[in-house]
Amino acid sequence: MDSGVGGLTVARAVMEQLPGESIHYIGDTAHGPYGPLPIAQARKHALEVCDRLVGEGAKMLVIACNTASAACFRDARERYDVPVVEVILPAVRRAVLATRSGRVGVIATVGTINSHAYQDAFQAARDVTVTAAACPRFVDFVERGITSGRQVLGLAQAYLEPLQRADVDTVVLGCTHYPLLTGVIQIVMGDRVTLVSSAEETVKDVVRLLTERDDFADEPPVHRVTCTGPPERFAKLAARFLPTFEQWG
Repeated sequence: MDSGVGGLTVARAVMEQLPGESIHYIGDTAHGPYGPLPIAQARKHALEVCDRLVGEGAKMLVIACNTASAACFRDARERYDVPVVEVILPAVRRAVLATRSGRVGVIATVGTINSHAYQDAFQAARDVTVTAAACPRFVDFVERGITSGRQVLGLAQAYLEPLQRADVDTVVLGCTHYPLLTGVIQIVMGDRVTLVSSAEETVKDVVRLLTERDDFADEPPVHRVTCTGPPERFAKLAARFLPTFEQWG
């Protein structure tokens, strides 16, 4: 689940790594994006979507949204009998391994940055300094299907300036919408900076848990994408990233 289309980057990665598994993706477009919301409100909306997915028989729940992960991951683990995977810790683990200088940047929504979820997660890592920057308008551009152009580039230059000043060598894309802006972000930060996608790292946890539980699907996969708001624009954007999904709505 995600607050919009960003979590489709995670869904796509799951499909690529686990082609035999069925996926039901819900984008909570009626209430998203979650980033600007008070954390309690984001938690409420996210858990409502999680309740629906678990109620429909999901064998694993993937919270493919950084703000939702920060808001409700602990609650979800206690609330459900199925494994719950989130997107923050997998990205932190990868960033710690990737950095050469120990200077790591995190870009995310206002809600995620203000929750200090990433900052707290990095505290366990020795000799790592974190510079965090909120990039609130990135989500809006992605949700409108705008992932390149001068306006996005100018916005990225403004948002990423604190990370450039901090001379980070690794940047965590702390929102699942942000991998869709990788090209622009890489231009601004330069080729020597490693970009860490929480989407790619999260799938590794999904594979590990399914392997440990020996819970791989034994029936042909059926994929479904749903949104809680008006479907027209969501379906159009989703089709760009997941053209092989069989069911919409």
